[in-house]
Amino acid sequence: MTTITTGTDKLTRDALAVLQPGFAGTTAPDWLLRRIGEGLASVALFGRNVTSASQVAALTARLRAERDDVLVAIDEEGGDVTRLEVRTGSSFPGNLALGAVDDPELTRAVARELGRRLAECGVNHNWAPSADVNSNPDNPVIGVRSFGADTALVARHTAAYVEGMQAAGVAVCTKHFPGHGDTAVDSHHAMPRIDVDLATLHARELVPFRAAIAAGSKSVMSAHILLPALDRERPATLSPQILTGLLRRELGYEGLIVTDGIEMRAIASAYGIERGTVLAIAAGADAICVGGGLSDEGTVLRLRDALVAAVRAGELPEERLADAAGRVHALAGWTRRARGASEPGAASQEGTAPGTDIGLVAARRALRATPSDHRPLTTAPYVAVFAPGANIAVGDETPWGIAAELAALLPGTGTGTYGADSAPADVLSAAGERTIVAVVRDAHRHPWMTAALDALLAARPGTVVVEMGVPRAEPRGALYLATHGAARVCGRAAAEFITGATGR
Repeated sequence: MTTITTGTDKLTRDALAVLQPGFAGTTAPDWLLRRIGEGLASVALFGRNVTSASQVAALTARLRAERDDVLVAIDEEGGDVTRLEVRTGSSFPGNLALGAVDDPELTRAVARELGRRLAECGVNHNWAPSADVNSNPDNPVIGVRSFGADTALVARHTAAYVEGMQAAGVAVCTKHFPGHGDTAVDSHHAMPRIDVDLATLHARELVPFRAAIAAGSKSVMSAHILLPALDRERPATLSPQILTGLLRRELGYEGLIVTDGIEMRAIASAYGIERGTVLAIAAGADAICVGGGLSDEGTVLRLRDALVAAVRAGELPEERLADAAGRVHALAGWTRRARGASEPGAASQEGTAPGTDIGLVAARRALRATPSDHRPLTTAPYVAVFAPGANIAVGDETPWGIAAELAALLPGTGTGTYGADSAPADVLSAAGERTIVAVVRDAHRHPWMTAALDALLAARPGTVVVEMGVPRAEPRGALYLATHGAARVCGRAAAEFITGATGR
């Protein structure tokens, strides 16, 4: 599509204002700075843009030199989904670990400290928390990103997370409305469908979103999922019935509505990103997340021009686009006022003051051991990691497991990674006489992983099993640990328990 606007009129500025694009590199490219000057009001950061906290702080400062109230968004859930610590693993456990502890004050403290670190880097809009109820344990994309399968538990922790992070001056984005937990398909790849009745949706999926709204969630992210009980034709992101009818009118939500990544195949394959963008804004969305591999100026111009053309063709009311841009600017204004502010008085619980290792405190509390007491391991083991493919939300850049943490406590610890085509004999040969620590992730979802554990435990009953995903399978092994997530601190907590190190 050729450029049809000058970059100076209000319509063009409004079209730019509703986009949340990513970019390549660890410094702001000239094209991005130029478009911010022309009306772009948001920028998205991904793992590819991050090398250190100081580098992110310098990057966001450069963006704010162009526009003081620019929204800088990031997908920093903590736990398995981290961008700030994409190369090392997160200092915070994810939602499932917090749900396993079930202490809303702890969740609030973790969210506040994570928000404080984001704010220190100049990030003011976080695409978190996931308020999805993990009602389908075989869900390939939510899993440990959910607080759990119990609706009331998810609701109270969603509210605590919202309050904690926004107390640090960072706007949350509660996702994935109206609920992604009962899906068997990853919307990064195709269109998921949830075939439940309206009563079930209101009693299960919508409850945590109601709690988030009551807690003051500044933004909500739509899901690319089809829910025939609400709209038989269009996924939530493109549905006026869901975004305007349900979220705005029925639930009374007045904040910013952000789409999930518009380049995800659930939208891009069926509608194309230009048409999807127009339909999303028309349906009631206010901001379009443009992530993934779409990180160039051409994509931004294509989406900008698609919106302008739709308004000029009468397909998108100009006042709807202006309303969307106005909500973006309103949130930007809130973040500017909140910058550097936090609610009076830090949390009084031990270990929850800003700057402490509250993430490790939480990971230790989330650890579940069967049996609960054991003889500590004192000699270097062999860690066998049974690794499934990472979903796109988590990515494959972030290290996980416990080998590095065990090696720090027991020098000489060996490790190997095994997939579906590996033989148990390979593990036994590599381990030799050392105790085997088998690390799995969502073993219940991977028959090959279960079979490998069966064979390994038959040969070596003294094997320690560490489940770093959703702990659905029955505990087994001489010691079974459920960490409720694969963040670095979850590995640290498990390594401490195995070795009897102080700190638990």
